[in-house]
Parts: sequence; structure tokens; C-alpha cells
Amino acid sequence: MSIIQAIILGLIQGITEFIPVSSTAHLTIAGKFMGLISDTNPEQWTSFIAMIQLGTLISILFYFKDDLINITLKFFKENFSSNRKSIKEQSLDSRLAWFIIFGTIPIVIIGLLLKDFIEGSFTKELNVIAFSLIILAIILYIAEKTASFKNNLDKITLKDSILVGLAQCLALIPGASRSGTTITAGLFLGMNRETAARFSFLLSIPAVLASGLLGVKEAIVYVDSNDIINILIATIVSGVSGYFAIHFLISYLKKNTTMLFILYRVLAGVTLFILINYMNF
Repeated sequence: MSIIQAIILGLIQGITEFIPVSSTAHLTIAGKFMGLISDTNPEQWTSFIAMIQLGTLISILFYFKDDLINITLKFFKENFSSNRKSIKEQSLDSRLAWFIIFGTIPIVIIGLLLKDFIEGSFTKELNVIAFSLIILAIILYIAEKTASFKNNLDKITLKDSILVGLAQCLALIPGASRSGTTITAGLFLGMNRETAARFSFLLSIPAVLASGLLGVKEAIVYVDSNDIINILIATIVSGVSGYFAIHFLISYLKKNTTMLFILYRVLAGVTLFILINYMNF
């Protein structure tokens, strides 16, 4: 991998991690095009993706730093002090911490159970990615047409967080998109678009952190000194571009629907399917 390739992959990761078009899909397509994905060792590519996700994790932490500080402080104050309150009586910030915890449980369980499958060659198949891009676009379209868009963060319940957490598990399918599946679930549950995006990003923090750290641990056997430099570059670029992608999406969804991303997913999926099956991509 060259430095230019590392920069390109970092940009792709940062931009597409938060916009509901699937970072895994775009990285895998780019990796196939650049000849970086080994058919004999697909785990190496999975580990690389997991590691550069740490850059986008940093962008989330930085973008939501004030929210996260308040959530952490209120959670410990209202649960582990002499003034402990029942969950129903706790502040929104403290309840959000509980929602993130419970919403993360499904992805931890499913991720560990399907670890070998996720790291295998099936999740690098371009036909699977093309199919997933189109199917989730259809589901997101249905959510757009049926959602009530009434609920803000203060209306989210524990049940909602678990359901969105279950939807996050679908992001293990390449092409589905972590933000895409969780935002779609949020819309089905009546959240407005901005709230669905915010909760999606907050919920992704533990999963991305765990995935990134596991990726670092497992990638050691594949990495040499040149790879470390390229990984660091890709991670930094993904963090910077990811910050702007978060800002863009939240600002965009305050006034617009997700139709732009729905159309893009369908177009990308159909184009990829044609390239694979008719143009020997």
C-alpha cells in the first residue's frame, strides 16, 4: 500500500462511516480495485478496516465531547453516589448512558458469535455488497414514508435503544452501513432524522472502539514498519474527514430527507452489480 492509497482509503472511511452509504462497501470496492485484498488472507483487510475506524471514533469523541462529558458525569453521579436515583428519575444524559450500554449488547454478542464469518471471504464478496446497498435503500425508503418524525432524544426509551442496537448488528453485513441501519431503525421508531443520526453516532462509540482495538490486536501479525506508517496516515485522514462528515449529516438532516442517500445506494448497487457480472470487475 502506498501513501496515496492510504490517504484515499482514509478519506473513504471517514466520509462513508457516518453517511448511510456503507464504509465497508466503499472500502472493499476500493481495496479490490487497488489490488489490496488478499483472497488467501481476507482477515488482513478486515483488520485494516477495523484499525482505521479508530480515526472515525476519535472524530465522534471530539464532535460530541461536551455531550459525552455530561453523559459520563451524570451517569456516575446518579448511579454511583449517595444521591442515586432510579432510572426513570434520572436525567436524560444518565439515561442515554444506559441506552448506549444496553444498545451495545446485541452487537457484542452477535459480533463475537459471527467473528470468523465476518472476517472471512464472504463479507468481501462484491455481489453481497451490491445486494445489501439496494436492499437497505428500499428499507430506508419505507422508513422515510412511514415514520412520524416526532421523537427527540428525550423520548427515546430502553426498548428503542435495544431495537436500534439489534439493527446495528445488520451492519455486520457488508454494504448495509452502521449508520444506515441504525438511522433507519430510529426512523421506524418515530425519531426525527437529526435525533436518529445523533443516537446512531453515540451508539456506535463502544462498538467501533471494541472493533478497532480488536483489529489492532489481530493485525500485529500482518503489519510491518511500512504498514504502520500507512495505517497511521489512513487513520488520521479518516478522523479529520469523519468529523466533517458528522457535521454535514446532522446539519443536512435538520432540513432534508434521506432520499439523496437512498438514490445513491440504489445507483451504486446497480452500477456495482453491472460491473461485476457484465464487465468482469
